Amino acid sequence: MTGTSVTGPALTGPDVVDTPTAPGSEWWRTAVIYQIYPRSFADANGDGMGDLAGITSRLPDLQQLGIDAIWLSPFYTSPQRDAGYDVADYCDVDPLFGTLDDFEVLQRTAHDLGIRVIVDIVPNHSSSDHDWFQEALASAPGSHERERYIFRDGKGTTGELPPNNWESVFGGLAWTRTENTDGTPGQWYLHLFDTTQPDLHWENPWVRQQFRDVLRFWLDRGVDGFRVDVAHGMIKAAGLPDYTPPAEGGSMGGGATALEPGIDAPPAETPPYWAQDGVHEIYRDWHQVLAEYPGDRVLAAEAWVDPLAKVAQWVRPDEMHQAFNFAYLETPWNAPALRRVIDDSLKAFGDVGAPSTWVLSNHDVVRHASRLALTAENLQGHGIGPKSPGQPDAELGLARARAASTLMLALPGSSYLYQGEELGLPEVIHLPDASREDPTWFRTNGERYGRDGCRVPLPWEAAAPSYGFGPTSASWLPQPAEWAHLARDVQRGTTGSTLELYTLALALRREHGLGAGTVAWLAGFGPEIVALVNGDVTVIGNAGAASVELPAGELLLASGPILTGATGVRSLPSDTTVWLRTE
Repeated sequence: MTGTSVTGPALTGPDVVDTPTAPGSEWWRTAVIYQIYPRSFADANGDGMGDLAGITSRLPDLQQLGIDAIWLSPFYTSPQRDAGYDVADYCDVDPLFGTLDDFEVLQRTAHDLGIRVIVDIVPNHSSSDHDWFQEALASAPGSHERERYIFRDGKGTTGELPPNNWESVFGGLAWTRTENTDGTPGQWYLHLFDTTQPDLHWENPWVRQQFRDVLRFWLDRGVDGFRVDVAHGMIKAAGLPDYTPPAEGGSMGGGATALEPGIDAPPAETPPYWAQDGVHEIYRDWHQVLAEYPGDRVLAAEAWVDPLAKVAQWVRPDEMHQAFNFAYLETPWNAPALRRVIDDSLKAFGDVGAPSTWVLSNHDVVRHASRLALTAENLQGHGIGPKSPGQPDAELGLARARAASTLMLALPGSSYLYQGEELGLPEVIHLPDASREDPTWFRTNGERYGRDGCRVPLPWEAAAPSYGFGPTSASWLPQPAEWAHLARDVQRGTTGSTLELYTLALALRREHGLGAGTVAWLAGFGPEIVALVNGDVTVIGNAGAASVELPAGELLLASGPILTGATGVRSLPSDTTVWLRTE
């Protein structure tokens, strides 16, 4: 799909400074960062669970893909009740994944390959198995140990009612009552997620010092930064007032998710447990900790906050460096909506001197190869499963996913990829109920499918056991039979495969300096077309039903086949994006 001339009027774009990012020169501003979900990436020992040694063995494949950094979801000591986001020891590796020595080999190998390493940190809550919490349970109300977490007396005559009406993100009450040492009912503790994930009390200086120590533990070992889980949490409103979230609101905060084109999210009242002003003091402190270390270490925020101008508060110059752009992730494949969110993102983050980030999938959302073929009513933010209405059309979803990814990778700033999207993996919908592990599934009695469908282990080799995920046929979630034709070895070197599309896109993105560029919109293509210039590359995405004639220029990249008429004029079909070299 390279080196082809296209007839039509020539287009020119604005000049842009093409300055590849050098080591130590704010590399994160333009980086393509690849998320690894360790459970599901690669299994070295054959127990059916991904591990650090498995990740290390596959790093050359990621170097070949052309990414700049990896982000590792949690691999810390954990009872794994929420797939490692329930941390029992922030400074060690769970035996399920290996050892600290395995981590050091992974990191050294990645750095030798020119890949930086970002690790997850989970500061809003710990596991209930953590020594900190066990000591709190064994201590009296009002003790220093209890002050590590948010314990409160209950309401009612005997404290039988929870302290307020807050609900868990995973469904059900956000409070669990303890039992005193004499067997009588005790205080309640807050858990915005699962019962086994008690919220830490971030107003307590002791907690803040523990996490400074955790940051330094990993920085001393050479990590390049941290992705901060629930970065809009941690601080709660004084008095813990009652709050009932709107029915259309997202469970993690912000407005409605996956809105239909042209529909704005309603103005969202800030919940008393999300996005409180006091959280920024924490990140200003963390910024100073990272500044003690050389090499531009990075803090990336998972902050589900609306609007984008408010998200940008997390990346002011003295706080974090990046914040995930969930507004972009939640935007449907619709040209007016895409133009608007791109403009809003570049302005909001640019106003505080930060790069915008772009992301389409992660371990918490339906994979975009399925999501983009769903309506808001079909999705409802609860995952999708066998009984969900309006099952996605696989062919349509993949075409839109390829087109959306091709558009995303042309935008200035930093892009995040979720493992397997470069293979075009869809959501796994038909998982047996007995295999599901997401706490959401259990806490809602199967009413919400949760996130297991985007976490199924990767296919590496079509003819190997577990498609090359590991040396045996075991995998912690079952892999669908149709994934054989999506395996990496089948796609590698195959013209038109999704893997080759991503590989070429990342090479061209670097060659043309698109991450450090600018966006200039092109008029005259109609309302259903996204057309822009970034440096010397013209990007045209067709989100409409009708084909559109392409202008003159060298075809650098296309997400799908280009139509050629009898006169040689080429046109862009529906659900396709191209990059052209501007003349």
